[in-house]
Amino acid sequence: MNIDGLDYNTQRDALKLPEYGREIQKMVEHAMTLPTKAERQRCAETIISIMQRMFPQNRESREYNQKLWDHLALMSNFQLDIDYPYDVHQAENLSTRPEPLPYPMKDIPVRHYGHMLFEVFEQLKTMPAGRERDELVRQTANQMKKSLLQWSHGAATDAKVAADLEHYTNGAIRLDLNTFRFEKINEKELMANNEPRKKKKK
Repeated sequence: MNIDGLDYNTQRDALKLPEYGREIQKMVEHAMTLPTKAERQRCAETIISIMQRMFPQNRESREYNQKLWDHLALMSNFQLDIDYPYDVHQAENLSTRPEPLPYPMKDIPVRHYGHMLFEVFEQLKTMPAGRERDELVRQTANQMKKSLLQWSHGAATDAKVAADLEHYTNGAIRLDLNTFRFEKINEKELMANNEPRKKKKK
């Protein structure tokens, strides 16, 4: 049953490569909608840069970088029209999902935002203004609010998200809360997903 305004995981499409998370998948889908090849190329390179920051091991290795571009092609179902720096056609012949890349363990200022968001914050610090940055900011702000609601014991207000986003991007990103609109969030579902599952009684 679908109910307008409610967003359930069971109603979402399955992630093609879950190790990258839903936000990276959304970025790939956004790249596919850009009208010009130059815009799609810039967006794709930004996505690859974020993926490299998520999994920085052997980032200078040709095999490693080709694997990232293969993954990008797979996430777009080979529909992203760009100039790939490697031949990604062989990725179509993969009979199984690519091996997950090891996740680096690093210290981050606050755990509730997670490593990925802090990699995105770093990207936003130097990303030029434009449609790609606006879309990345939109996705990032919405994920931050979800993370606050799900994991933090403090406030999860729009103002808190805006303040944190400005702080962790060193002032590069400032949300105008008079015009910015957050996505609707099903708080009950978020909290339910965060609760430990009770063992069934025999």
